[in-house]
Amino acid sequence: MHIGVDATCWQLPRGFGRHTRCLLTALRQVDSDNTYTFFTDSPAATAELSAVAPVRLVKTSRPTIAEAAAATTRTIGDLVAMSRAMSDRSIDVLLFPTAYTCVPVLSRAKKVLVIHDLTAERYPGLTLDGLGSRWLWTIKSTLSRRQADAIATVSDYSRQALVDEFGIDRERIHIIGEASDPIFHRLDHPRPTARLVSFGLTGARRLVVYVGGFSPHKNVPRLIEAFGHLADRQDCTDVDLVLVGGYENEAFRSAYQDTRERIRTLALDRRVILTGFLPDADLVALLNLATVLVLPSMTEGYGLPAIEAAACGCPVIATTESPLPDLLGEGGLYIDPRSPAALLDALNRVLTSPDRQEYMKRAGLAAAARLTWRAAARDLVRLMHDTMRQ
Repeated sequence: MHIGVDATCWQLPRGFGRHTRCLLTALRQVDSDNTYTFFTDSPAATAELSAVAPVRLVKTSRPTIAEAAAATTRTIGDLVAMSRAMSDRSIDVLLFPTAYTCVPVLSRAKKVLVIHDLTAERYPGLTLDGLGSRWLWTIKSTLSRRQADAIATVSDYSRQALVDEFGIDRERIHIIGEASDPIFHRLDHPRPTARLVSFGLTGARRLVVYVGGFSPHKNVPRLIEAFGHLADRQDCTDVDLVLVGGYENEAFRSAYQDTRERIRTLALDRRVILTGFLPDADLVALLNLATVLVLPSMTEGYGLPAIEAAACGCPVIATTESPLPDLLGEGGLYIDPRSPAALLDALNRVLTSPDRQEYMKRAGLAAAARLTWRAAARDLVRLMHDTMRQ
């Protein structure tokens, strides 16, 4: 088979970008029988992509990753350019690793679409600004699903959400899992990097860490409020909260400025550190040094930051509105994201019990080790073959 792949979000540092890089790299490692062509409209990505598979660079006014954000819209001309390029008659299967960058393609090729989550559909008021944005997202989402010959998602949790939201037959939705990048691992002697030290993170204090975006559905203000209740306690005066994540060009509506205001209002400026985006080497060091990672989102299709933390031996507190209870098991504590009391109780249980921390570390490491990108890639190759035979 000749497989064409939408690789336009390869350069995104985390989220969809991380997923695309890991999945496509693993695909080429496990599949030597089929030929691949990666499509991108970003000249800066061609060198990395061409090391994995042949690349076709599409000329657009701006790269997709610069346009497919909360406050911007891809032009009709750019959509047409990508569509025409991917309509190549030699392609048997077209893979869209995310609906986020999917475009309509009129060709004989079978289309395989990966839908990561239904955050925008379930929480439109927390993700999309205004009725216009919601209307455009609905059109895009609908067209993407309708052109797909096969739909995949990253977890059984997301599969059930697709069934409930759109009435899709459960048997038509295939699970292609995720895993942590191999760079996320337990360090024998973790030390803060120079970048972490520049933020005052020297390893001398206990750290509660959040990794992710700052859209309202990520529920970061609730985490800040819970931390505020702990901050002045005598047994928690050595604990800081570290919020890691980029805040420019968010895919969805941003609440970053609201987050900063909440920190100021609660007088937590000296105890809450905002690092912005951290390169992998710094993030791995931080997760190895952290006492616990918290992912309090209203919903997560997968929750990859929690898997990455577990792979570094970091205990996890995560939302029940995710597949993480099944994925990490006793490597985490799981909380109702709408319950401030549940989050505060979970933080207290982890921070006050070194024995619990050690048990969760061991369980999380074992759970993360069972998840691999190669397994996900093999499942995807089988799905593409089955779709081609339909």
